[in-house]
Amino acid sequence: MFSTQRAINCPNSECDQPINSVGDTTCDRCETPLIYRYLRATGNQAAQIPPGTKVADRYEVIKPQIWLDTQPALLPDIPAELPNIVIPYLRLYSEHLHIPQAYGFTSLAEVEGDILLLENAPIDETGCIYPTISDAWEQASPVRQVYWLWQILQLWTPLSELGVAQSLLLADNLCVQGWCIRLLELHQNPENPTLQDLGNSWQPWATIAKTTIAEKLQLIVDLMRQPEIDLQIINTQLNELLLTTAADLPLYLTIAGATDSGPVIKHNEDACYPSHPRDIDDQLQPRLAIICDGIGGHEGGEVASQLALQSLKLQMRALLTEIGQQTELLIPDLLYQQIESCLRVVNNVVWSRNDEQKRQGKERMATTLVMSLQIPQRGEELENSHELYLAHVGDSRAYWITQNYCQLLTVDDDMVKREVGLGKSLYRQALQIPEAKALTQALGTKEAEFLNFSIQRFIIEEDGILLLCSDGLSDRNLVEQSWQDYAIPVLTGDLRIEDATQELIKLANEKNGQDNISVVLTLCRVTQPSSMAIIPAPPAEIIPPQPLAVPDAEALIIATPIEETLAESSQALLDLNLTEEPTAAPITPSRGKGWALFAGLLVLLLGSTTVGLFAWWQLYPQSFSQVCRQLPQKVRQFCPVRE
Repeated sequence: MFSTQRAINCPNSECDQPINSVGDTTCDRCETPLIYRYLRATGNQAAQIPPGTKVADRYEVIKPQIWLDTQPALLPDIPAELPNIVIPYLRLYSEHLHIPQAYGFTSLAEVEGDILLLENAPIDETGCIYPTISDAWEQASPVRQVYWLWQILQLWTPLSELGVAQSLLLADNLCVQGWCIRLLELHQNPENPTLQDLGNSWQPWATIAKTTIAEKLQLIVDLMRQPEIDLQIINTQLNELLLTTAADLPLYLTIAGATDSGPVIKHNEDACYPSHPRDIDDQLQPRLAIICDGIGGHEGGEVASQLALQSLKLQMRALLTEIGQQTELLIPDLLYQQIESCLRVVNNVVWSRNDEQKRQGKERMATTLVMSLQIPQRGEELENSHELYLAHVGDSRAYWITQNYCQLLTVDDDMVKREVGLGKSLYRQALQIPEAKALTQALGTKEAEFLNFSIQRFIIEEDGILLLCSDGLSDRNLVEQSWQDYAIPVLTGDLRIEDATQELIKLANEKNGQDNISVVLTLCRVTQPSSMAIIPAPPAEIIPPQPLAVPDAEALIIATPIEETLAESSQALLDLNLTEEPTAAPITPSRGKGWALFAGLLVLLLGSTTVGLFAWWQLYPQSFSQVCRQLPQKVRQFCPVRE
């Protein structure tokens, strides 16, 4: 049937007049913000339904295969037994930056079979599909052209394993949102495509690539089209081209961070770095940002977050020092392994502290973590590779924000992710379970071998803001709703990044207010700053570690215990009995260039708590001893050498 009037329902179930006109931003009756959820309707049957049709008295067909859910508060139709067509979408849930998510099914009397609807498709807020890679290719910068191809290559293996690699061969299926490749939908393989097929699909783009990359890119494509070529060889060559091309851009970094207990809780279990202007002078800055949200209450969560933060600072300093001594590019796999090794050490620091104090059940302490590390690799042709690595455990988040969009980079480690990733539920279905937002992992809750760390790698090739925050800010989608008010003035030079940090904390206290809040903003520029209101930090030399200052940490950790009520998600993590432990992938050392220089450090970092810190003590014994003397007494006991 055709709709005569376009209307959308208020998502507030208590609203007595929920019908609103499409185009309104808030409900006329209760002023609740309206949700515009545009969906991709898959399949040839959906392509035949003309715009203007109202499907199932709910979905408005805006454009061919683009539908608006006019009742977004209602659960879509989901069959009791999920068909095989949705399983790849569920298994790829963690690739939300690139892959849409199954939303639900619907049917139309005139069309045979059910239609699968997808959310998180590459559709903007007006219902328009983002441009395809072919449409955007010639206007893109050289580094962005290579970056798009590098992302496609990273998706090749996971999509091949699920039988949907054909999705990467269809140019019209590949859309772009700024730097990011986004797929319209997943296509089952009629037969197993090969790396040669992928190379053939790239050939038209290589032919019209920017002059500075055309020759090298063509050589890579020619190599891909050879029989039985190894994927790792292509990965290595494309990565080298990406990093050397990105290095032609300047890089200016400015960072600011702060943490606040909030208006309700009297103490702060969050810890962030940097959290004070004097932290900026540290040689880790402006490259390192950390947020830890402690779990376990006063004398628990606070200790866990501080332990994790201080341990990470030590290890990241050592890692940056080692990288600064290299003269050849280190491959991403090696850097993934190094960062994961550090996270395992940090986890075991907290885990061991729990065991030593015989903490059980609700008394155990833990912490979430989100960390960014900009790694300035150097080589014969570059001074800074523009690489940024993001590590994540728990529900603290990272966002990449430009003047045009805000992208959530992380996926919360909660029961929703678990249910969807295991192929048991669609996302909207999983949100209905009572413990949906309960955390499934955090540092210190289990031994490191049973944790699955999320480590991502990005290339800074546009001006933007990296926002790290605890859930005190991100709850209720506050960042997604308010980013333009704070990020755009920073990017235009009208607001200092330090002031934006404080404004975001103020916003969180006003709109959420039930939790501690931590925010770290890193302003990244690849163009010369236009305003003197923002003073960017030029690329800094990597120098040997110096003693770390821990201002007020002792006072924070030994404050008087008080009655504690945990946040719902944190409490659920401590109560949760997970019957299906995730299997941690073994760490296999890379054979790439530079491995020998890292082997000793990697072996040390793979050890337990004491062994991990022992690595740092061996590298810089004098500065390590100085650091230990400045750490809180409750943290100092983990130093391998007592004074």
